[in-house]
Amino acid sequence: MMRGGVAEAMTSAPAKAVWSKTCIALRRELGEATFGSWLGQAALRETGDEVCLVAATGVARDWIARHAWRRIGELWAQNDPLGRRLDLKSRLEFDSGSEAAVAPSGVTAAPTLEILDVIEIEAEPAPAAARQGRLLGLQDRFSFETFVPGPSNEFAFAVARRVAAWSDGHFNPVVFHGPYGFGKTHLLNALAWEAMRHEPTKRVVYLTAEKFTSTFVKALQDKQTAAFKDELRNADLLLIDDVHFVAGKPTTQEELFHTLLALVEDGRRVVMTSDRSPTEISEMEPRLRSHLQAGLVCGIEPADRQLRLGILDRKLQTLAHQGHFFPSAKPEVMQFLADRFTDSVRELEGALNTLVARVGADVARLTLDEAQTILRPHLSCTERKVTVDQIQKAVAEHYSLTQADLISERRARAVARPRQVAMWLAKQITTRSLPDIGRRFGGRDHTTVLHAVRRIEALKAEDPVIARDVDVLLRKLRG
Repeated sequence: MMRGGVAEAMTSAPAKAVWSKTCIALRRELGEATFGSWLGQAALRETGDEVCLVAATGVARDWIARHAWRRIGELWAQNDPLGRRLDLKSRLEFDSGSEAAVAPSGVTAAPTLEILDVIEIEAEPAPAAARQGRLLGLQDRFSFETFVPGPSNEFAFAVARRVAAWSDGHFNPVVFHGPYGFGKTHLLNALAWEAMRHEPTKRVVYLTAEKFTSTFVKALQDKQTAAFKDELRNADLLLIDDVHFVAGKPTTQEELFHTLLALVEDGRRVVMTSDRSPTEISEMEPRLRSHLQAGLVCGIEPADRQLRLGILDRKLQTLAHQGHFFPSAKPEVMQFLADRFTDSVRELEGALNTLVARVGADVARLTLDEAQTILRPHLSCTERKVTVDQIQKAVAEHYSLTQADLISERRARAVARPRQVAMWLAKQITTRSLPDIGRRFGGRDHTTVLHAVRRIEALKAEDPVIARDVDVLLRKLRG
């Protein structure tokens, strides 16, 4: 429940005042959109001497625990003269009176402000791969099972699985490259987990290029370069994320080159990711670039519409399982997300996270208008102003027509179908009404525009060519 944008505090006046002050600072630091998505539906409950922050869903509880709990603790301690302890639970946990469950990350679902670090559960010894994975900094949620393959990434997916199985005849090194937010880190984490599962005795080392750089610099300063070299060159499998980070850093590149050379010559395996192909990293030392290209350079393309829908479906199932509700959402809502959030998978999943965090199990009943209202702060941050005129020009160029063709009376399919695509785009990414769009297409009636919108919506699911055309045009128009 929201009152004046601040989570409702269902407690005595002193606790309410403490939480109100805390919320003011959090809203300023997190931003209105993030605060509203994750903390806006939270409520403060008081039972006897205990005070508990109750998140609307298990998903919201986990996000608060990972990203805001330490700061909430600091602010609460500053503002509470009574020094009370604050707990965190989901609404389901609070209402049922259940004990805190263990979140996937290893942080308790209902942590207290007295325990601010990651909590390890020691009831049973963790499997060797899980223990090693935590030491490496791997994320549990990034596995092959949660990776959604499709035309844009299926080759990279197959290569990663082959390397993870320690198969013979592999290329070495392997470099996965592609745009930010389309699964490179997921794939690298999944590869590491699977490789450790297949061969628990082999040594897997995972780190980001930034971590490689900072650790190497510290080793230089502490005169510990020999230990640094041994740590990496004794790996059976070395995984480095975001290798483009070393561009323009000659000393780090030199060390990375010799590390790569030593491992490959010794038959050990190396896999890296980058935001672009090594040939496009202009500030990379030629010898290092040459050795990266000598193995397998594997591109990951932006996800197409069908893959984005698949990713949303998988993500919704995961969120539903965590929040104990049936995984369902209206098709028009899922289609809106897939068509609107095309720049990265992280952005796409973030939009769905926001909806589920705000309404929980009610996501199944959420209408398109309601979803757009909730996501409006996120849309307004990145929305580029696009006009009908710009849409017409882009569509005409894409189909090798003229803008005059689109507003003409010509009814040949070679003109009529692109015209319908342009009308669909105008409805999706401008604020123009149907009658207004019709007037800009040669004075057509609003029913003609509505027919075009419905026709293209249907064709996107049936015709891969139309789906691809729409996807390309959306990306171009949104910049």
